[in-house]
Amino acid sequence: MAELSTSVPGSSACDARAAADLADVERVLAGEPRAFEGIVRRWQGPLLNMAWRYCRDRGRAEELAQEAFVRSWRALPQWRRESSFSTWLFALAANVFRSELKRFPTVNLPIEDVAEPATPAHQLTEAAGRERYELVRRAVLALPMRYREPVILFYFHEMDVAAAARTLRIPEGTVKARLSRARSLLAQRFPHLEDEYAAMDLAGKEA
Repeated sequence: MAELSTSVPGSSACDARAAADLADVERVLAGEPRAFEGIVRRWQGPLLNMAWRYCRDRGRAEELAQEAFVRSWRALPQWRRESSFSTWLFALAANVFRSELKRFPTVNLPIEDVAEPATPAHQLTEAAGRERYELVRRAVLALPMRYREPVILFYFHEMDVAAAARTLRIPEGTVKARLSRARSLLAQRFPHLEDEYAAMDLAGKEA
């Protein structure tokens, strides 16, 4: 799967997107349902990427993202505008993904069963590098959900601690503690993968 960009846009782009979201929501609530298409266009990629991080299956991710949009459509009148529309949307999506995966779990290996690759040779091929990187990603998916979710949002979806906390509806201190515990679990299981942690920004990014 070609991964979708999750880079954080500049403040002007954020402001423009927030204004477009607000305008589309108001149009939908005023009786113009086709305005929701603008919301889908802006957020389909990020939601699909987020769903894929949860389940690691393209088809399942598409289903989860679609369900998140359906739920958000139905819940639009409940958006109280105390936070940005995107924060509300991602919080709703996280709840959808969590609930759906509890109902129909994705089969993941326990972290203890994910094999650690051998120490790399001095000249590591590109294919081998991708394989090692993939193993770390698989290990993240093998983390318990309470630790996996903050890792997905903070490292892969590039949310800051505050945004991740709002999305998960838990205190910022809890997010920081769970990120720390996730890093500890990965380091214990894969003590020789410091380079891969750095590549994923799991070693050097401060919570």
